[in-house]
Amino acid sequence: MKRISRISLTSVVVLALTSASVAAADDGPGPLGVTADAVASRWSARVGALFGAARAGRPAGDHFCTASVVHSPRGDLIVTAAHCVDGADGDLVFVPGYRDGQAPYGVWRVTRRFLPDGWAKGQDEDSDLAFAAVAGLGGRRLEDVVGANRFAAGVATGATAVTVTGYPNSRETPISCTNRPTAHSRTQQRIDCPDFTGGTSGSPWVNGDAQVVGVLGGHEQGGATADTSYSVVLGREAAELYRDATHGS
Repeated sequence: MKRISRISLTSVVVLALTSASVAAADDGPGPLGVTADAVASRWSARVGALFGAARAGRPAGDHFCTASVVHSPRGDLIVTAAHCVDGADGDLVFVPGYRDGQAPYGVWRVTRRFLPDGWAKGQDEDSDLAFAAVAGLGGRRLEDVVGANRFAAGVATGATAVTVTGYPNSRETPISCTNRPTAHSRTQQRIDCPDFTGGTSGSPWVNGDAQVVGVLGGHEQGGATADTSYSVVLGREAAELYRDATHGS
């Protein structure tokens, strides 16, 4: 998961405001490059924390990655980074909208994981993307409860600003930042947002059309510093993986 050489979360908003541009995003909420607590809303409810199944009864602390709900025919699909779910010990649960030990939308058990060949065969950082299906809960589907963003492969890097929302493992509430991604390489994109530390791997990059156009991970498993994060460029492999997940979930 995201490897961080320095962690400072005590003054997230103050540090971000003094170091980031305050130019208003033309296609995203708020100023660019500013990290703050994510407001509880129907949009942030689609993002949640991943826990080991032992925490299913009391999901407080020990979340280790982030995931988010994406639209699928069965309404049961989440997307995250491959390094978050590959080799994770035991069963996993997803808690959308998690805050301060509370699971306002339920605790959803992961039943299947879908990894691309590039990651499964060699942990290629250009394939650091995964989907997972979750079991229904109380006769309802995950997407029926919290809604879903649409997974969008093939969108040009930096075409619009995106909002990144995730769960640092040292905090019990999510953080959020809007900025415009740039190309790091042909296969990797980057975004400058302060204080995205360990635990934010798997955070969705969502544009103004409610499309997931990136997932925090990839280069250096998401980034070696707290202020710059990465995602694989969602291209052909990502599109094929999504098709496999929607047909196999």
